[in-house]
Amino acid sequence: MPGFNVSRDHSGDAWFRLGRLEVTTTVLLVLLGSIGMVLSAFVPAFLEGGAFAPAQVLRGEVWRIVTWPFVSGVSLWGVLTLVLLWYFGRDLERQIGRRPMASLYVGLWATLTVVSLVVGLVLGGGVMAGLDAIQFIILLLWIAEYPKRPFFFGIPAWVVGAVLVAIQVLQLIMIRNVAGLVSLVLTGIVAMFIARAFGLLSELTFLPGGPGGRGGSRPAPVVRAAKPSRARQKAAARQASDHERMDALLEKISEQGIHSLTPAERKELEALRERRRKGR
Repeated sequence: MPGFNVSRDHSGDAWFRLGRLEVTTTVLLVLLGSIGMVLSAFVPAFLEGGAFAPAQVLRGEVWRIVTWPFVSGVSLWGVLTLVLLWYFGRDLERQIGRRPMASLYVGLWATLTVVSLVVGLVLGGGVMAGLDAIQFIILLLWIAEYPKRPFFFGIPAWVVGAVLVAIQVLQLIMIRNVAGLVSLVLTGIVAMFIARAFGLLSELTFLPGGPGGRGGSRPAPVVRAAKPSRARQKAAARQASDHERMDALLEKISEQGIHSLTPAERKELEALRERRRKGR
């Protein structure tokens, strides 16, 4: 998808490697989804018995709570879902790291499961299978994080996001799917708070919470600390300078895309990331 302006993941923040493939949280999820799609094609019982259905869960088939994201029929849309999840999910993961991204995915899975269970029991429906719902939320979170990045034909990301949401809402209204509409609204609201808690959507000031103790938390008591040594002061100053420079480069990528960096700036960004990784 050369028309999208998405930065590449050079952070090296992978759980493990498969040959030359660095398996990050997003890559691992896509691999599991791919395996589940293949199993669904060859073992129809896996698809039938693994999809989420509120009525079956209450009858004791609790494994459906875990299996539903990984069962999916083989289709062009199913493959496209995996591609889009990898494409946009890895970019968000580069921003927040593999562990917060894993927590974000778990939070989205839990939200979708609980909302579908409750809404399905009250209004009917609630059946889910595959990663398309998680992928759609990740895409919208990416758009909310980078609203000005250009999509195809230079259209800003926020415009594409607004069109996608409008289409989804209109389709649900057209078929009178009240349960789906309620699920979409509830899931979207909770997803924003979850994403904020793990370091995303920092520009959305109306959302409380997030890293750094924002969102109405009480200020921590002032504690007098021992004066750091000169060596520590120099190290802290260098780290602060590195953070400022990295923020400047990332802001340039966010506004103009990865291709706007000069070769020297790319090398500088790699060096900053490597120092930051070693300093953890």
